Amino acid sequence: MIGGLALSGISAGDLVAELSGDPEALDVHLQLIERDVQIAGHSVRVHCHCLTLDGNGRVQPKQLAEFLRRIAADYAIPKSKMAAAKARDAKFNTTETVSGLIDQARNSFTDLAKTGEGGEMLLFLLAERFLKLPLILCKMDLKTDSRMHYHGADGVYAGVADDGILKLYWGESKVYQSVTTGIRDCLSSLAPFLIEPEGEGAERERDLVLLSDRADLSDPALTDALRKYFDRSSPMSRRVKYCGIALVGFDAAFYPVNDASAVADQIANEARAGLEEWCVKIGDRLVAENLQKLEIEFLCLPLPSAEGFRTAFLNAMGLTS
Repeated sequence: MIGGLALSGISAGDLVAELSGDPEALDVHLQLIERDVQIAGHSVRVHCHCLTLDGNGRVQPKQLAEFLRRIAADYAIPKSKMAAAKARDAKFNTTETVSGLIDQARNSFTDLAKTGEGGEMLLFLLAERFLKLPLILCKMDLKTDSRMHYHGADGVYAGVADDGILKLYWGESKVYQSVTTGIRDCLSSLAPFLIEPEGEGAERERDLVLLSDRADLSDPALTDALRKYFDRSSPMSRRVKYCGIALVGFDAAFYPVNDASAVADQIANEARAGLEEWCVKIGDRLVAENLQKLEIEFLCLPLPSAEGFRTAFLNAMGLTS
């Protein structure tokens, strides 16, 4: 053992220790409506959150966007780099190094009007704080131009099955006006990472190469053990199961408009009613993409306005004039 790390692989406890943030802070901004909803004939689990209401019964998407800004460094900076920065600052009784990484993180986001990075941040938030799956590869650290998007999945997350198999979760997010279009495009983008045959031409191959060199946890011994799962010369590479996390944010008419007030229970009831329809759409699309047997965590996030959220995110990140 090395610091509790089994030489044969990584444990579920090792990954839980890598999670960032206080899970209770999630409840300030997002209300859980339903979790672990099953769809007959599929291996998907559907979860639904709605935006919370303030004391006046009003929804606050701007506050959610500002919260995402505050966790930008948790998403965009590799865990090992942040751990080293915290250690250096503790040694010299300063916040200089961590503050520099926070600036670096915020500067890596694009100011493009149709950016999907707000959706990627929502995916990260719910993956780590709700699903308890740590991010092990983020593309933000690989960008050489803030106005460009890095190709591949919207982040890669990890879990460990009871039998010790590493469950690799490819993440995809879409924040669209239409729930139907969002579900279609999200699962269409996710499918190649899960079902294409192994080989150099597979959609996931570029990310697997990155994982072998850039998969990252805060502890160096853990990182070395993790990267063995992506080393084709290691027997550990046969102990990886491909799974998916899909997040779809979309417009929902049941939120109050023009600063009108609402009751949280009413929103929750309407979301539960809508979830039945959304699950039918998800099931139909899983069949169309041949994903029925693949393990997927599907996150539904009805919003007052997808476009309004995107604008709020850009404003919160200081990316609009």
